[in-house]
Amino acid sequence: MRATRSIEIGTGLFVILGLAALIFLTTQLPSSGLKLSFGKTPGYDVTAEFDNIGDLKVGAPVRMAGVRIGDVTDIGFDNQSYRADVHLHIYPQFSQIPVDSYASIDTEGLLGGQYISISPGGLTTYLTNGSQILQTQSAIVLENLINKFFANYSSSSGSSGKGAKTPNQSQNPQEPHP
Repeated sequence: MRATRSIEIGTGLFVILGLAALIFLTTQLPSSGLKLSFGKTPGYDVTAEFDNIGDLKVGAPVRMAGVRIGDVTDIGFDNQSYRADVHLHIYPQFSQIPVDSYASIDTEGLLGGQYISISPGGLTTYLTNGSQILQTQSAIVLENLINKFFANYSSSSGSSGKGAKTPNQSQNPQEPHP
């Protein structure tokens, strides 16, 4: 009876620890929206428009040279340009990002979440609150790449018999065929 009771207590503690770990990890996801913040954090806000944001979520990191310099704060749709309008909050210590910088949507690893990557430009004027990053590259959707690969593969393998030389054909058209 005593051994059964200790096994039940151990199992209960294991389940409670597992649930606590799951809750903690869930709050660490960029898309969870469970960030604890009190008021507006210091820094400045910029926008960028993309043709396709893929699976980018509010709360995703903004990185420059691999260093987190901000967060995605809002994603909307511009009815005039028919593009996704992404709002970025940049931390105050990164106040010297050139206005001609380039923003792209990248993926963390093969199956990781997406983030905004900023490549610096060369001008000496810098982004400020309300600026827009004009040069952008949309997300690369893996499914689209796979579909294009298979479409190209099937069209090239189906036409391999047309115009192909047989081994007996000569490379020089002036030589007689045997």
